[in-house]
Amino acid sequence: MIESLKQKIIGATNATVSVNEIMQKHTTYGIGGPAELFVLPSNKQDLIDIVRLSKEHKQTVTIIGSGSNLLISDHGIKGVVISIKHCLRTINIDVDKIYVECGIMLGKMVKESMKHDLKGLENLIGVPGTLGGALMMNAGAWGGEISENLETVELLNERNEIQVLSKADIDFSYRSSSFSKDIILLSATFKLKKSPKEIIQDNFDLAKLGRKNTQPLNYRSAGSVFKNPSTKHSAGMLIDQSGLKGFSIGGAKISNKHANFFVNNGNAKADDMLSLIKKAKNTVKEKFDIELNLEVKLLGFNAEEIDEL
Repeated sequence: MIESLKQKIIGATNATVSVNEIMQKHTTYGIGGPAELFVLPSNKQDLIDIVRLSKEHKQTVTIIGSGSNLLISDHGIKGVVISIKHCLRTINIDVDKIYVECGIMLGKMVKESMKHDLKGLENLIGVPGTLGGALMMNAGAWGGEISENLETVELLNERNEIQVLSKADIDFSYRSSSFSKDIILLSATFKLKKSPKEIIQDNFDLAKLGRKNTQPLNYRSAGSVFKNPSTKHSAGMLIDQSGLKGFSIGGAKISNKHANFFVNNGNAKADDMLSLIKKAKNTVKEKFDIELNLEVKLLGFNAEEIDEL
C-alpha cells in the first residue's frame, strides 16, 4: 500500500518522497525513528494533492514544519509524514499588512516585518519553528503571542477544501487554539503597526538578550517542554525547586540553564527523553501537588507509553 502511494505521489506531483526516512534528521531534538513515508511537497498544490492521495489510500497524515516542539518515538511514525518547510515559503508585505505562508520560520517573519518598520512580532524572535506550528499552539514569548495581531488564516479542512477563517472564528488561549488536529494551516495575514525603527529594535534586542541569557542555545532541544501552570508558577521554577536541574537519564538532560528545557546531550533516545519528562512531571506533582501539562508534542508513541502524560 505504501509503495503504491509513493508511486502515485511521484507520478502526480513534484514532491520528494522517501520510505523509512529517519526522523532524527528532521527534528530539533535530533531524535526519532523512521517515517513510513516521508514527503516534501514542492508547492501548495503538491501538498493538497498529497493529502488527497494519502486519504484515498486510507493512510494517516502527520504534518510537521521545522521539527521543533516535537518528540518522535524511536519506533518512528506510521503512515505519511509531510513536511511543509519547503513548500509554503511566501511572504508579502503591503503597508501594514503581512501575508505569510505557514512553512516560513518565525525568525524570518519577524525580521521581514522589522525591515518594513512594522511593530508587533519582534518579541517572538528566537521562538523556534514555523508559523503553522506557532499558530496551532498560539506560541509566545516575552509577553507576546502569535495570535495578537492575526487577521485571517487560510487552511485545508477535513474535506480537503481551502477555507479562510477570521480571528473571530478561532479561540486562542495560553499555548492553545481551537484548530482541529485534522486541518492543515496554509497561510495567515497579520495587521501590524508602523513604528520608529529604534522602538522595534529595542524590543527585538531585549527579547534576543533574554533568550541568550536564559536558554541553552548550544544544545539540541525542542523549546519549553511543559506549559506554565499559572502566572504565579512557571514550569521551569517548579522543576528547578524540585531539585532536578541537571538531572539526566541516558543522553537526555534537564538543562542547568533553564529547567523547562530538556536537552539532547548528543546520544539521547526518545525513551530517555520520555522517561525524563515523566520524572519531572511526577516529581513536581509529588512535591507541589501541581499538574504539569506538556507543551512539546509526542508522535509515534503507543497509548501505554504516554498514558500518564
